[in-house]
Formats: sequence, C-alpha cells, structure tokens
Amino acid sequence: MTKDKIERLIRIGLKSSTSRGGVTLDIKTASIHDVKEISYIHASSWKTAYKGIVPQEYLDNLKNDFWIPSFEKWISDNTITAKLAYTGNEAIGCISYGKSRDISLPDWGEIVSLYVLPKYLGRGFGKALLMSAINDMYNKGFENIYLWVLEENLQAQKFYRKNGFIKSEDKLSCEISGKNLFDLRFIHQAMASI
Repeated sequence: MTKDKIERLIRIGLKSSTSRGGVTLDIKTASIHDVKEISYIHASSWKTAYKGIVPQEYLDNLKNDFWIPSFEKWISDNTITAKLAYTGNEAIGCISYGKSRDISLPDWGEIVSLYVLPKYLGRGFGKALLMSAINDMYNKGFENIYLWVLEENLQAQKFYRKNGFIKSEDKLSCEISGKNLFDLRFIHQAMASI
C-alpha cells in the first residue's frame, strides 16, 4: 500500500479517540489483563446478534467467560491483536484481527471478530473499531483483508458492505447445537478504489 493511500484512510476518519453523539470513544490495544471484558462483550453481543440464528439453548447457556482462554492464548502468543473501545471507563466494544488463519491466504489479514455491546449499537462505534483495525493491518503490510459473516446475519452483511467489503464465493460450514450454519467470506475492497 502506498503512503498516499494510508494518509487518505487517516484523513477519512481513523482516529484513536473520537466523539460520537456527545460521547467520547477511546480505542486502545488490549492486553492479557483485558480478556474478561473482551469475553463479556462477545457473550453479550452473541446473545443479541445471533438470536434466531444460533439455537436459543446455546445462547441461553453461553457464559460470559467463554472466550477468556482463547483470548489469553491469542494475545500472549501474539496470534491476534485485540482492541477495546471505551466510553469513559466502560469497555463497550472490541475487535480482534491478525494474520490470516486460512493457509490458502498466507499473506492476507483477517478480522476475527467485531462486537459492540447491544445498547451501543447504531452509534458508529463498530465502524470506528473496524476502521482502526483496517488502518493497523494496512500499516503492518497486509494488502488484502477478509472476515467471515454468518449467512443469516443480514444486518452484519449490510454493515460490512457499507464499510468497503464485498462478498466472495467462499463459504464455510459449522455446527452449533445440531444446527448447520454457514459463514460467508467478505473481502475489503476500499483500498482498490482509494
């Protein structure tokens, strides 16, 4: 990526601290000490975002600490970078990203997860986290970035399309509590048009 493209991304609103509707948002790189908050944000978000998609029994039994072991490992191994968004002292959203986990795309960057607490949805906080991660990945030399979205999660697909991602033909299946679910790969295309 050229220096001009990076500077243009920064000019279009990538800041570590921004004001949204009178609320100041600070985005900070997470450490091993933040995994409890990260896990809580994931669990809370899953229970809202995936209602009607993931079996309700699974969501009802999902513990707030479910993701702690994974994030402890990923952060301490530098497998992923995680960032938290704060309003005041409250962590209200998180994003995790890093080198592609898909061995067929070894030079790509991957956004592993992006979640905002349900009461903060629709205020631009998810976009701020997403743009911060994309900027970071391009600065680290990733020229291509992708993420996975559940096929039934139309709201998330719309969000990613509005933020420079397009759906590819790639699809993965997984099973949660006996239900087959499909993830669709979305690829970031904004850099091609900047």
